[in-house]
Amino acid sequence: MTPDMLFVFATLGITIALFVSDRIRMDLVALMVVVALALSGIITPAEAVAGFGEPVVIMIAALFVVGEALFRTGIAAAAGNWLLRMGGSSETRLLLFLLPVVALLSAFISSTGAVALLIPVVLSMARRSGMQPSQLLMPLAFAALIGGMLTLIGTPPNIIVSSQMRSAGLEPFGFFDFTPLGLAILIAGMGYLILVARKLLPERAQQLAENTAPGVAAISGRYALSRQLHKLMITPGSPLAQKTPAEAALRTEYDVTVIAISRSGGLLSSLVPVLSNTRMQYQDQDQDQLIVYADEARLEHLCETLKLKRMGFPAREISQLERRFGMAEVLLPPESPLCDRSIKEGHFRERYGLSVLGIRRDQAAMDTSFTETRLTPGDTLLLAGSWEQIRSLQGSRELVVLQTPAELEEIPTHGSRGPVALIILLAMLVCMTTGWLDNLSAILLAALAMILTGCVSLQESYRSLNATSLILIAGMLPLALAMERSGALAWVVEHLVSLVGDSSPLVLCASLFMLTSLLSQFISNTATTVLLAPIAITTAQLTGVNPEPVMMAVAIAASTAFATPIASPVNTLVLAPGNYRFADFARVGIPLQLLALALTLILTPLLFPF
Repeated sequence: MTPDMLFVFATLGITIALFVSDRIRMDLVALMVVVALALSGIITPAEAVAGFGEPVVIMIAALFVVGEALFRTGIAAAAGNWLLRMGGSSETRLLLFLLPVVALLSAFISSTGAVALLIPVVLSMARRSGMQPSQLLMPLAFAALIGGMLTLIGTPPNIIVSSQMRSAGLEPFGFFDFTPLGLAILIAGMGYLILVARKLLPERAQQLAENTAPGVAAISGRYALSRQLHKLMITPGSPLAQKTPAEAALRTEYDVTVIAISRSGGLLSSLVPVLSNTRMQYQDQDQDQLIVYADEARLEHLCETLKLKRMGFPAREISQLERRFGMAEVLLPPESPLCDRSIKEGHFRERYGLSVLGIRRDQAAMDTSFTETRLTPGDTLLLAGSWEQIRSLQGSRELVVLQTPAELEEIPTHGSRGPVALIILLAMLVCMTTGWLDNLSAILLAALAMILTGCVSLQESYRSLNATSLILIAGMLPLALAMERSGALAWVVEHLVSLVGDSSPLVLCASLFMLTSLLSQFISNTATTVLLAPIAITTAQLTGVNPEPVMMAVAIAASTAFATPIASPVNTLVLAPGNYRFADFARVGIPLQLLALALTLILTPLLFPF
């Protein structure tokens, strides 16, 4: 063993130890690897930093921009809402719908691309369902990797082994030759991920969530509000017809706050924010439905006096309402012109398009009279209205925004560009699946189109780049080159093959599977396959074994990059948003690797006899 080989093995061992210890951030460890390799002389300094210009790193950065555009235009939330409607609040049902979707997508486009596009969807789903992202993101990543096993173009290792067979004068694998084995692993893997893996996933992600902004319910709870949202329909003869809420004295007479008006059946597009000049309507076919915030005890008197009918409030409509309307907590500074005025005199609807729901004074919620309570410096107010109006408070000199709820981050800032973003996404997928453009060009064009069409701003694009993931991927890529350049990788392969070359075909397949899977945890599965494919086919021919099952085992093993966060860019992508540690991947991923190994050894000889 040469000194260069010893240095590379030592670097790899120290890197793994640092990753497992979790004492130093993984992106910092990756930068340490870059420096060590640059100083070693095994590869040049230019080669050590070349990972930052690798197509896979640029592609992932562009996919972050595409994913951010899908989030900002509401496409991600819409997809998450569909999955939530199908899966409900059950984590099992959600995964039953989510995992096949990402696997099918990964069968035809890059699994890295599929995961990058679905991360905003999953985060939105987790937010709305109350689940932790850690319960969904790792299963998402693993299902995407398994999805790559389904077709010839699903992942580069499949193409590499097929091309190697053609180069050896053999019949290459067809487009769907991988499907039977890949489908079996997908079904078994889904069962494992849904029934077993979620019990192994970390619970500490909840601690991360506690540091984020509170939700609407938490903020409103500090004001001791016993009120609830209700939907009331105007009926014939109601005195509210053609009046504004102020003219109808709903707040002063009945202590009821109208948040919104629903017209034409309560669809999202029909929700109207209630401003100072908004008039309630009654027509024979289209009666306004009022979304009000009121005490339950006052509703009977209100409905009887004003001829209103209580309506049901389905969860779907509540979800639509929450996407349009919310709350914020603001502070009244001493210099504000609102000081020493009542809520009515403050004309909050005229000034801000928002309604005051509650007041806190001296850190305690207080009983509030719309006409009598005088506002004083230091009061904190709970305001309700459309998210657009809440965002506009940020520039106000009369009020200081103390806290906006976490839900505000879920609200699209470029919702009107949703159809444009969807067209760009579909065009990107078509170009990638048909081969009209290479993956990098298609994704870069899509990212640029998203920015130029206003689906995402340039500032939002920069913020979307996950530096931890990009640095980790770029920093670890040179290690694969150093292992190849020093001969360390060839040394490992040659010694293992010499041990199993005279064994049975099943032992040969198992050994190559384990070697390929092991190496794929630390270096690119593409690089691993490039190195092992010629050795595997040569060994099979020399021992008189049909190369097809051996090459299939190598291809499937290359996609079992489950045990480390650096095994695949897919794993690295979910590392930060899932708040995972290095050991989490090993705990959940190794059993899945063993499951894939068992199915490969059982089914491969049946599909491709030795």
